[in-house]
Formats: sequence, C-alpha cells, structure tokens
Amino acid sequence: MTVMTCKTVTHERSMTPSHSLQHRYQTLLQGHDATSAAWLNEQIARVEQSLDDLPATPSQLPAWSAQHAAEVAKAYAEYLQQRHQGGPRQFFSNRAHALWFLQQIAPTKAVDGAWLHGTLQHWQDPRYHGLIRTYLEELGNGDPRCNHVLIYQRLLSRLGCLELPPRDDDRYLQGAVQLALGQNCDEFLPEVLGYNLGYEQPPLHLLITTYELAELGIDGHYFQLHVTIDNAASGHAQLSIQALHQLCPAEDPQAFYQRVRRGYRLNDLGIAAATLVSQFDLQAQLFAALECKRQYGQFMHSDHCRLQQRTINQWLAEPGAIPAFVSALQAQGWIRRGEDPANSRWWKLIEGPTAAMFGVFTAYEKQLWHDWIADDWQATTRRVVPGSWDTPSALSEVPIASIAPEGLATLMERMSGNRHALPEGLQATQAFARATGLIQEGCH
Repeated sequence: MTVMTCKTVTHERSMTPSHSLQHRYQTLLQGHDATSAAWLNEQIARVEQSLDDLPATPSQLPAWSAQHAAEVAKAYAEYLQQRHQGGPRQFFSNRAHALWFLQQIAPTKAVDGAWLHGTLQHWQDPRYHGLIRTYLEELGNGDPRCNHVLIYQRLLSRLGCLELPPRDDDRYLQGAVQLALGQNCDEFLPEVLGYNLGYEQPPLHLLITTYELAELGIDGHYFQLHVTIDNAASGHAQLSIQALHQLCPAEDPQAFYQRVRRGYRLNDLGIAAATLVSQFDLQAQLFAALECKRQYGQFMHSDHCRLQQRTINQWLAEPGAIPAFVSALQAQGWIRRGEDPANSRWWKLIEGPTAAMFGVFTAYEKQLWHDWIADDWQATTRRVVPGSWDTPSALSEVPIASIAPEGLATLMERMSGNRHALPEGLQATQAFARATGLIQEGCH
C-alpha cells in the first residue's frame, strides 16, 4: 500500500463511517487510539474458544516450528511437482487476478511489523532485543531499499496500482489488529508474543504466491524476502520463540502461555489468503470498474460513433448498462474475445502512447480488459504482457541526521504505523539503531 499522506487519510476518513474497520485502521495510523485496547479485547474474545495447533507447553515450540517448516516444504514440493507436470496455477488465473490480490492485501502490507512497535521502548532490556531486531528488519534498518512497506509501495507503483480500488471493510481487520497490538504492547505483551509467533512462521501460500507472480511477470521480491527472513532456523520464526521463552514469567507461566495462544489465534481473524484469491471474478471486476468510470465518460464522446443505433454517451448515461454495452462492442466486432487482444480494435484504442483513449484506463483496468478479452487464449498460451517484468528498484540511502536535540521518544514516534517508510522515518530508524547500539554489524 502506498504510504498515506495526511491529505489522503483525511479524504478517506470523510467518506468512511466512524464504526467501520477502515476508520479504525486510519485512526490507528494517525496515532494512539484511546479505544484501541478495548477494541483489541473484543477481538481477543472472538478467538477465545477457537482451536489452534500450538503445543501444550512453550518448551515444545522449537519442535513444533521445525515440524511446521517441514510440512510446508513437503506441500510446496508437491505443488512444484504438480506444476512441472503441466498442472495449472493454484492461486492466480491471470495477471489481473494477481494485481487484484496485491491491492486487496495492501492495507495489511502497509503496516508490516506494526505489532512490534511498542517493544522499542524496552531497548535497554536484552529480553526484548529479538523482537526489536525483528521490527528493525521489517523497517529495513532505515535503508529505503530494504524497508518492507517501501518495497511493497514500489511494487504497486511499478504495476500502476497506486490508486487502490474499493475493498470490503474486513480487508482492514488484520492491519488494525497489528496497529492496536503495537500501540498497547505492555498491556498485551503475551498476545503480542503469540501474534508474532504465528505471523513469523513461513506459510505455504507465501511460496505459491512468489512462484506464480514470477510466472505472470510480476516481481515477487517482497514475498520472497519473507520466505527467507522468516526462516525457522535463524530468522524471525526462531527469534519469536526465543523472545517468548525470555519474557515468560516464572510465576504462573501457564496462564501467560494461554494468553500467548489467544494472541496466536488473532492471526486467523479476517480472510485467509487462499480464500481471498478464490473470490476473484474477472468479469465482475471489469464491469464494476467500467461502472465507476461511466459517469465521467458519458459526456466525453462525439455522436458520430454509434453502437446498435445508440451513441456512446447514451450508453454511458444509463446506470447498469455496462454489460449490454460490452456485448454491443463484441457484436460489432470491436472486441474479438478468445484471441490475442491485439486483434481487437477496442484494445488498440486504449493501449499504447498513441492510442485514441490513452490514459482513460489505469494499468490495472487495462489488465482487466486484456485478460477478459484474451479469455481461453491467454490460458492456453500462458502469455505475459510484454514489458511487464518488474525489477527491484533501489533508492539512494537517506543520510542520517543528527539525533540531538531529539530524544528517543521522538524517533520511536517517527517509526510507528507506516511513517517509518517516509524519509524522516527512515532517518529515525537509522538513528534509533545507532543510538541504542542495536544496529546489526556485518562480517569483517
């Protein structure tokens, strides 16, 4: 997700009901939400009676994590075998499907690591260093090339998906949970540890997503990064277990662990990745996008162009007429569905710098058109839109500003929410790591 500016958030908030998850999410992004602890307790109550796969005691967690990693590796090997034998993709039916998915999960990716923000204030306590180390790595240690939120932002930017489409309100649930945990760390420390434990175990869907994005000419670096950095041997998955052991109190550890389990279950709130990808309907998304554009285009066309005795303006002036309009384009031969889109007159009108309708549709909307026109032709040829491969871009390193007279509290504030992805947030991250002595040194 793009790093929200105050202007963007204010505009969205004015359009959003105050009781919605989106409003909660945006309020948390702006700073401390006085009602976030109570809301977080409500979310914990929702998972109170849910089942989980955690072992009975914390001492069994290393074996549990290793077993989880082995099961994911086995399932992924089976997936690769199925693909190498000519099986279809399991997640993304086409490139438009993948772009839709990337936009749907953007609210969560925009606050990557936010649940650990509250640990920064404990930088003098070595028991928290594993959690802080994890958070700083999510922030790329202040390097704009490695900051996870910026990596995802650049991905959406290169794909032409910065103008995010409307989403169901529940898309903001996981992001809101992460922000609320980060803002109430001390009160909900066991839940933070449990949530972190679950989030940092590499899931199967991450591997499949990375593989299928590459097939579709989309840079999967963000997802591949989480496959490597979250590994159970020495990565964030391992650090999550170490932190739990170090912070578990000697008195009544079982009660503490029960709260850890509730925090772990918070990962299950909202919609699972595999379920989300199954909800994509290409034609419905195309028609919805056209309906949104209809009101802007109903007065922009001359009357000499007609489809079935009606002008384009007349077609676009009628709410709900988009399906019939598209059918008329097909009937008059403007769209030749099931063929290379380049064979369709309509595609030539909207694609390319000299196209008559250049700029009318966003990159995502054009991808919807492309894949809908291609239909089975695309599935048969596995065609990738030319020039679609995205290579990771590197931004110049932001210089470290002098810390004085700023205190650590100011630096930590600039590292909250998704502010750490802004230039001053990147500087604050670098300054915090140096001032606390928590900067990770390389090999000598």
